[in-house]
Amino acid sequence: MRVMVGMDKGKESFYALQWAVTNLFSSGVEMNMVTLAHVHQPSKRFGVAPSAIPAGVGVTGFPSTAVGDSERNAEQQIPAAVLSQALEICTNKVKANTVIVEGDPKDMLCEISEQMNVDLLNLGSRGLGLKGRIKR
Repeated sequence: MRVMVGMDKGKESFYALQWAVTNLFSSGVEMNMVTLAHVHQPSKRFGVAPSAIPAGVGVTGFPSTAVGDSERNAEQQIPAAVLSQALEICTNKVKANTVIVEGDPKDMLCEISEQMNVDLLNLGSRGLGLKGRIKR
């Protein structure tokens, strides 16, 4: 069975991984493999060009390239840390590979699942009902 677990910083994704490892894989079977997928959303904080900001909005300056580079480096470390922690859950239980992509999580997880012919995509849930998920 090809299983993928969507991973992020939330405890819910780690619970989903733990559930998959515990309930879907037989101990001692070497062919068990799970794919840990992290979708990184690009930062939009500094993504606006100065010329795109209308005059008179009170913008007095823009971050230097060094600040932008520093933020990008920090953002790139998050997926590595998340997947490193997830791999620890898999150690001695199931083989795991990792995938890091950039984009919208819901779209990219579906796309990766289709490309890899995944049988089961397992995601954590924060327990929000429909009302809690609707942005106002």
